[in-house]
Amino acid sequence: MARRRRQTHAGLDAWPGYVDALSTLLMVVIFVLLVFVLGQAFLSVVLSKRQQAMEQLTQQVGKLNDMLALEHDRTHTLQLSVASLRAAHDKDVAMETSLTAQVSQLAAERDTLTQASRQQVAALGAQLDELRRQLGAAMTMLDISQQQVHDRDHKIDDLGQKLNVALADKVEQLQRYRSEFFGRLRDILKDQDGVQIVGDRFVFQSEVLFPPGSADLSPKGVAEIRTLARTFHQVSGQIPASIPWILRVDGHADRQPIHSAFASNWELSSARAITVVKLLIAEGISPRHLAATGFADFQPLDSHDTPTAYARNRRIEFRLTDR
Repeated sequence: MARRRRQTHAGLDAWPGYVDALSTLLMVVIFVLLVFVLGQAFLSVVLSKRQQAMEQLTQQVGKLNDMLALEHDRTHTLQLSVASLRAAHDKDVAMETSLTAQVSQLAAERDTLTQASRQQVAALGAQLDELRRQLGAAMTMLDISQQQVHDRDHKIDDLGQKLNVALADKVEQLQRYRSEFFGRLRDILKDQDGVQIVGDRFVFQSEVLFPPGSADLSPKGVAEIRTLARTFHQVSGQIPASIPWILRVDGHADRQPIHSAFASNWELSSARAITVVKLLIAEGISPRHLAATGFADFQPLDSHDTPTAYARNRRIEFRLTDR
């Protein structure tokens, strides 16, 4: 019994040892785990830093690759430029060779031209001497010609004065015949309404010769123009053939709107002047000494807008003048 107790007691005394051993082992395991966790954490930090370093290196490698590509492009461009420059250099060398040959040729031509120019200068010098001799002779002739021109100018002045005197004499003669013609007409047609002399013109009012708006002479108008033609026959027969005279028949109208077969006062005034000229020709007046003109309403004698003014402006004028 006592022995069993001792055995039981001995078994109970060994248990704390096991417990201490297990505790120690557990602490060792925990320490090892703690060391492992710390190592894992430290390793993670180291790996993270290495990963970042690797990423930075990768970026730098990418940049280096880009720079390398740019450098390749630049190298290719430079190679092309070098090739182009080499081609240009070869072209310049060829051009230089050609220009050198041309310079040599031009130098030879210059020498040839220089010799020819010297010969031409000598020939031109001889020609210049000849021209100087001819110029001296021409100056002598010019002095003579100037004297002749002076004499001719003097003769021309004399002829001009004589011509002016002759023209003045012819104008005076024509004025005398005009005065005689108008004087005879004044005596024949005096005291007749619508007929008058204004300056150097003999004036018939249109109503004396034509119906209103018409270019056909009335019977009275035909008689008046025939009387004028007979009188003019008597005077024109006395005018010398050397005087270039002409009897001008001018047709005039007023500025009222026209209502007849004529499109405007131009046509009416011209047609009336032509009608009078045709009757004068039929009465024996030479057409070489007649002229018909139409002035429409642009040469009025009276600018007022009254029936009297309109009547004065509607007229046929006869003017004896030179051509």
